[in-house]
Amino acid sequence: MEQMAVTAKIQISATTDDKVLLDETMSVYSDACNYVSDYVFQTHDLKQFSLNKVLYSTLREKFGLKSQMAQSVFKTVIARYKTILENQKEWIKPSFKKPQYDLVWNRDYSLTQNCFSVNTLNGRVKLSYFAEGMSKYFDHDIYKFGTAKLVKKHGKYFLHIPVTYDIEESNISDICNVVGIDRGINFVVATYDSKHKSNFVSGKAIKQKRAHYSKLRKELQMRQTPSARRRLLAIGQRENRWMQDVNHQVSKALVESNPKHTLFVLEDLSGIRNATERVRTKDRYVSVSWSFYDLEQKLIYKAKQNQSTVIKVDPRYTSQCCPVCGHIEKSNRDKKIHLFTCKNCGYKSNDDRIGAMNLYRMGINYLEDSQVPDTVTTE
Repeated sequence: MEQMAVTAKIQISATTDDKVLLDETMSVYSDACNYVSDYVFQTHDLKQFSLNKVLYSTLREKFGLKSQMAQSVFKTVIARYKTILENQKEWIKPSFKKPQYDLVWNRDYSLTQNCFSVNTLNGRVKLSYFAEGMSKYFDHDIYKFGTAKLVKKHGKYFLHIPVTYDIEESNISDICNVVGIDRGINFVVATYDSKHKSNFVSGKAIKQKRAHYSKLRKELQMRQTPSARRRLLAIGQRENRWMQDVNHQVSKALVESNPKHTLFVLEDLSGIRNATERVRTKDRYVSVSWSFYDLEQKLIYKAKQNQSTVIKVDPRYTSQCCPVCGHIEKSNRDKKIHLFTCKNCGYKSNDDRIGAMNLYRMGINYLEDSQVPDTVTTE
């Protein structure tokens, strides 16, 4: 069995008095996090035991935190520093600007199908919430709730709950279908599968909408007013949410249109940013900011839920290699008209489809290399 984690998001329904109490609690919690963050930055101490020994009394007296809330502050700050050290490899002090509150399951919060109970500065309060889509998670023999995060966006309160559960692992021997997936800009994805069928998801509408956002940003940047800057921030967040929704829909369609135990083959685009930054300046925004990684991550976890597997392979020559005769030549591909023509055997097709076909072939090779030969015994 393999453990899977998803984030369940629910909207909290709060009265005016409840909102005041939640705002105060979240604001004080953030202030306490910044206080502990300053201390950690000076001492480089990331041990909860020693931080608790030095700062616990201050958090209780100065900020009025409950005992469990103080412990949550330590965990929040330590986790943020560890993430920064892992990604940046240096000590950078995080700032907790937005109101937030990390809640430990069955200590800071509890959740039933009718009620959300949360610990605040003034004690425990019970709130209602919009429960659509949450009912299945209350089977605690299957699903386990973790440390949730209470956040406030656009005057509304949301609870983000990490939910873990076990799923059956997908074994290589169970693979019954291989799908090569070429990611791009003109086509978000081009696929080629074991039935030798190709599918395309056009990126034309996405390019047009992102071009609209880009033009709007340039106009607002020229104004250089406080309202323009606020508008810029809102537009950036809106575009990000929209693009994530597109990736969600594409990855969901890929998984649902293929059977369980499918092997999805992607190009390893780890160095794609360095490559795309070498394109012409006027085209750089489209290439550099395209969300290939987000699509990849969404496909990986959705595939796991369907007992399928995603692998990443070396992207070199996937658009230059003929899938029929294997001839590799840069001039095989005409990028301007998106046509692949093999200089050796003359095979022609769309260049993105060629990439998907080659990824499919690499998936087949992966399965063949992964097979363990039967042991031969002699008497």
